Amino acid sequence: MRNQRNLTIHQLAAAAGVSAGNISQIERGVSNPSIKTLQRLRAALGVNLWEFLDRGEARATGEPPFVRRQSERPTIIMSRSGLIKELLSQADQNLRFMLIKMPPDSESEDVLIGRGQKGGYVMAGRVQLKVGDSLCDLEEGDSFQFSSEIPHQVRNRSDREATLLWIMSVLDTHI
Repeated sequence: MRNQRNLTIHQLAAAAGVSAGNISQIERGVSNPSIKTLQRLRAALGVNLWEFLDRGEARATGEPPFVRRQSERPTIIMSRSGLIKELLSQADQNLRFMLIKMPPDSESEDVLIGRGQKGGYVMAGRVQLKVGDSLCDLEEGDSFQFSSEIPHQVRNRSDREATLLWIMSVLDTHI
């Protein structure tokens, strides 16, 4: 994307508030950026986070734009907790679906806050959901929904993996 926009590493670094060395390491695959760094880069490039990560394989293979094959899902692996986020829907839509796999004793990091709604369904395991000052224990089969403008966090304090279907309606197109 940097090259498509005819930006040098130093220009992108200045626009994003990230070091040029960090961008170079990310582009060479030597470093895995944090969500905060990805947020800064995607904002400087003018795209949403998932478009930034999505390589567009579905469109390149001739699939209809409403289909995302399992093998073509953009995936984020959170380095500290091992939490895995897989985008199930297309990145450029205002309704996004994700599959979140949470290893034992993991928690969400650097959640995105913005206009819209978030909701989900606990497919397997148990999680603890904090929305604002409210804390709730959820188990398999439970669902939830809240304003995505409220700070929130999900934790798996159990000894087995938890899997969530996460749904976001996005009014801020850059989230």
